[in-house]
Amino acid sequence: MFNPFSVDVAIDLGTANTLIHIKDKGIVLNEPSIVAIRRSSGKVEAIGLEALHMHERTHKDIETIRPLNDGVIADFEVAESLIKGLIKRVKPGTFTGIRRMVICVPSGITEVEKRAVRDSAQYAGAKEVKLIDEPMAAAIGIGLNVTEPVGNMIVDIGGGTTEIAVIALSGIVVDESIRIGGNELDAAIVQYFKKHHNLLIGQRTAERIKCEIGSAMKLDPELELTVKGRDLVSGVPKSRTVSSEDVREALRAAINQIAAAVVRALEVTPPELGGDVLERGIMLTGGGALLKGLGEYLRERTELPVFVAEDPLTAVVRGTGKVLEEPEMFLRVLSD
Repeated sequence: MFNPFSVDVAIDLGTANTLIHIKDKGIVLNEPSIVAIRRSSGKVEAIGLEALHMHERTHKDIETIRPLNDGVIADFEVAESLIKGLIKRVKPGTFTGIRRMVICVPSGITEVEKRAVRDSAQYAGAKEVKLIDEPMAAAIGIGLNVTEPVGNMIVDIGGGTTEIAVIALSGIVVDESIRIGGNELDAAIVQYFKKHHNLLIGQRTAERIKCEIGSAMKLDPELELTVKGRDLVSGVPKSRTVSSEDVREALRAAINQIAAAVVRALEVTPPELGGDVLERGIMLTGGGALLKGLGEYLRERTELPVFVAEDPLTAVVRGTGKVLEEPEMFLRVLSD
């Protein structure tokens, strides 16, 4: 525990990406939450970005696994390998152990799922593990004063979940968590192409389509992208040109569910805190906040000001890192 070469680590263990913050060093790693494993031996072949390059391109003896599903650990052993491997990647010759690890988790997860996160962190070498809710970490990360008796509304759209929370006095007053995030948007694009274009595309291609021409509102001008996949009729590779209007139609159902969840959270927000949200607006964080026009769409649905945070992808890990740097100030936001 008192090893002078041990450090404190904050981790945003996300469905899509894992980010690591080391005390006094800042964010030192941002890599995909994916592991490549050799089936015959169970040996880890690659993790992070290297494993992502193998994803959907492996032979039968190598399997790529995302150990987190909908923001929680679905494969305990692979999650442990991911955490160990990524930490090992940032610590050679720097330190020998982890004194304290703070990990952010979706606010709606069960005690069993929390225990899986704690156990994975401890098996990866952490002496002490603390948890923090993702929307709380995101609020701290974008610079909101969560200790005040004032309501702040956060919508954190991650890879596996969308976390909606109204925060005041270092606590979450209203909490709405739905298991829809970036991965669900990718899956919706894959299904749309199968149904309307008879074209089978991979998850990586769907993500590229979402990032490049995906939108929640009309674009001026509308965008186009040429996409390659397998024709479901002939069975041979083909290319199609797809417009941002097509992609918007594919994403509509999932985006509507996110908007409906935001409205539900507003409906149960105490009036005084609701007044604060009206004055301060809704803050969007997470990778999903980068979808073109999403802020404008939510503004229309809620009739409230909506702002996309600066660098929304790293908001959660920045907040988790602040908690690590100033534990006395944020003691009340942590749980064992």
